[in-house]
Amino acid sequence: MRARGLSAALTAVLTLAAGPLAALELALPSGARLTAERLTEAGSYAVPTGPWREGSGVPVQLAEGRVLRQAYRIDSSDLTTLQVLAPLRTQLEQAGYSVLLDCVTGTCGGFDFRFGIEVMTAPDMYVDLTAYRFLSAEGPEGDFLTLLVSRSAAASFVQLVRANGPEPAPEDPGPVVSPGPADAPAATPATPEQIAARLEQRGYVVLRDLSFASGEADLGETEVASLEALARYLKDNPARRLLFVGHTDATGSLEANRALSQRRASAALAYLRDRHGIPATRMAADGAGYLAPVASNLTQDGREANRRIEAVLLEAEG
Repeated sequence: MRARGLSAALTAVLTLAAGPLAALELALPSGARLTAERLTEAGSYAVPTGPWREGSGVPVQLAEGRVLRQAYRIDSSDLTTLQVLAPLRTQLEQAGYSVLLDCVTGTCGGFDFRFGIEVMTAPDMYVDLTAYRFLSAEGPEGDFLTLLVSRSAAASFVQLVRANGPEPAPEDPGPVVSPGPADAPAATPATPEQIAARLEQRGYVVLRDLSFASGEADLGETEVASLEALARYLKDNPARRLLFVGHTDATGSLEANRALSQRRASAALAYLRDRHGIPATRMAADGAGYLAPVASNLTQDGREANRRIEAVLLEAEG
């Protein structure tokens, strides 16, 4: 389904979403077009209600019932994420919605928040890890709506999720936390097909088989199975792009660890460029140092788990 006009597109969104507020119409900036849509008649959605917190992840409210997920692209190099989101927030508040969470990259929790919430896959939805905004709100009849806004150099992207109200709470529910990076599998998927599926479904994959000597960033001459799989994936999908993100444990200064994690991520990029001829324009590398741990740095096992490289799926070329 492609949106012919913005008003018609959003009317269709909320007509499909069951509930007493089906007539609510939101207006996105001119030129917004629908890139993906998924409707689940009897599904569930973990609605983020607070920023990511170390040790507990992202707090959520579980909503069950009809869930509609949509992604929009706005081809414009001028709009900021605030210019896209602020008018939508105003419209929701005027319709009687109560805002649960309204945050920008740093206050949301940065990298950890992004990978602790549900995000539709690229190229339909693109999220710049350094610049995004998120809003969740509850309607007067108990339904939920969330908005995730980010942008690339050429376009803005909006993810809209609408879900029916929460299921009845159990007698002692306890805290509910969405799956964050710490819940990612410890090992790299075994086959190229599994790696491709993980990238498409979750937007990133941990490359646990990359091995570096302490303090070093040289991969040597050994063939790396996960990188071989990624080379095949990029050749089979010429519109896809990857970001390699390096991570370290908390031993040493942040500046030194960021530099080391950057060099290690760059080594993964160089592997695909030099051995398989993947153009450097289809890849990027960055280092997070010890800012995004997946385990405690107080134990040896935890520090080993934190020393990793992840491949993140980026917006498609063109």
